[in-house]
Parts: sequence; structure tokens; C-alpha cells
Amino acid sequence: MELNKQFSQKALEDFKLIDLATEHGNEQAYADLMKRYKKPVYHMILKMVRNVDDAEDLTIEAFAKAFKNLHKFKKDFTFSTWLFRIATNNSIDFIRKKKLDTFSLNTSYKDDNGDAVNIDVLDRNPDPQEEAINAQKIELVRMFVTRLPPKYQRLVKLRYFNELSYDEIAKEIDAPLGTVKAQLHRARELMYDLVKGKEDHI
Repeated sequence: MELNKQFSQKALEDFKLIDLATEHGNEQAYADLMKRYKKPVYHMILKMVRNVDDAEDLTIEAFAKAFKNLHKFKKDFTFSTWLFRIATNNSIDFIRKKKLDTFSLNTSYKDDNGDAVNIDVLDRNPDPQEEAINAQKIELVRMFVTRLPPKYQRLVKLRYFNELSYDEIAKEIDAPLGTVKAQLHRARELMYDLVKGKEDHI
């Protein structure tokens, strides 16, 4: 395949980094790939989920999933296309799950206008697809969480494994909301370093 005729210079540089990462275990190559695409991936996800904390979480998951499967990458298209597809699909799964919190029951009740009344009932039973998504997410995060300092491990487990909100975590550990957000932000930074292979930062 004539790669030079098909791809841009940046795409060719990505291919070289991927080869270094997958064939030689070069940690800097992983770091360089993340440096190139962390901001655009984050901003794309942020537009989808419209929440800074969720966007940061999903960015970590996207890179973790991409790097875990980097050996499967085929140079039939650019790395950026492949990465953004992973990030998009992961975000869509997240959005789909958020919208499945309730289901509607048609009832025989009518309001004052004579219209049928729908009742929303919380559905706490995940469907098989949702369970698979949750298992995959937990597996990705579990790869890194056990290598975090203990004080961050509990926060990450509450956020990712137990899926508590920031307010719920603050109540659980009896800490100010600002402290929880700051420590989870630091935990995410450490996880980014782990994703990139920079364990010396931990």
C-alpha cells in the first residue's frame, strides 16, 4: 500500500507512533498520541454530553479503549478517524444509558383536558446491552484504578463503579463538594498518566 499517496503527513506520523507503541512498547509514543488528540476528543465529547465532568470521564475511557485495542488498528484509514469513532460510540452509549433511566406506562387515567396520562417509572433493571457496556467500562477503569494512590482509589470506585454523582460522593465521604471535584480531577490526571504509560508520575 502506498501510504504516502493516501494520507496526510500528520496521519503518517501517527502511523509511526502506533508502530513504536505496539511493536516496541514505546511509552512516549502513547503520550504523543494522547497529546495530539486529547483536546479535540474532549471538545467533541463535551458537545455531545454537555457536561464537563462527564466529558472528562468519557475522554479517559476513549483513550483507554483505543490504547487497549491499538494492536488491532489497521492502516486502512487514519488513526484520528478510528479514535473519534471509538469516542463517539462510547459517548452515544453513555447518552443512551442516561435516557433509559425511566420508561413510560400508558394508563387509563386522563387529565382535565381528557388526554391520557403517562406515568414515568424508574427502571433500575439494566438490559443486556447496558450490562455489557457497564462491564466494559469497569474493565477499562479497573486496569488503572488499582495503581492509583489509595486516597484516590475510593473516589474513582465511587464515581465509576458505583456511578455516584459528585454530590452523592461528597455525602458518602463527608467532604466538601469542591474537595471531591478537585481530588477527582487529580485522579483523572493520574489515570491519564497511567493510560500513557507514565507510571513514574504515580
